[in-house]
Order: sequence, then structure tokens, then C-alpha cells
Amino acid sequence: MNQVLTEMNFEFLSSGKHGMSIEGMRKALGNDHFIFLDVRSHKEMDYISFPFAMHIPLNELPQRLEEVPGDKAIIAFCSSVFRGAVAYTFLRANGFKEVKGLTASFEDMVEAFKPGPLSKM
Repeated sequence: MNQVLTEMNFEFLSSGKHGMSIEGMRKALGNDHFIFLDVRSHKEMDYISFPFAMHIPLNELPQRLEEVPGDKAIIAFCSSVFRGAVAYTFLRANGFKEVKGLTASFEDMVEAFKPGPLSKM
């Protein structure tokens, strides 16, 4: 964990390499090298789900870490940036090399999957 936090300096954060935008998400969908990890709660999933994403609630991630493929690029997201950032840090601290957090808001994600935008993907 110390090493991961030490890497989060100004240059790292300003480069944007730790995050993925909606446009990046559009490009990554369908590419099996990318795994979108939804860390929202089960209750949140009752209201809206994303069928392309693997769902492991943040509070279950430590016990279910072996379900996350270590040879893929993991894109963590939630309905707030906070849990996605916690998942990002946790995964990096546990040896995952290729991890990003989705920088788009949850509203942007929902908007991207309406019929018009979705048909352009």
C-alpha cells in the first residue's frame, strides 16, 4: 500500500493514466483484455446493472479477490468516484498492475447506454 500511495504524485495524477473516460470505455467494451469491475452494493444493483461488468461489492472484494483476473486490465467503477478509487488502490496494493478507475460520472455511464449513444458503439 505504501508503494501505491507513493506513486500517486502530481505527475501520476495529472497524466490521467490512472483513469478511463466514457470514450475510453466505449473503445474498451468488447475487448476481452478489459474487465469492468462494478463495486456497488447489491442493493444498488437492484436498480440498475451493467451486463458487461463483473460485480463484486467493495466490501466483498477482499474475500473475493481471486475472482478478479490478474492478467487483464481492470476498470473499477461505482455510483460515486470514492468507492472506485478505493477499489483501484486496493487492487494495486494487492499486486494488480493494470488498473484504472472510471472517471466518468454514473450519470454519464447511464447516458452512454441509452439507445442512441449505444447504437453508435
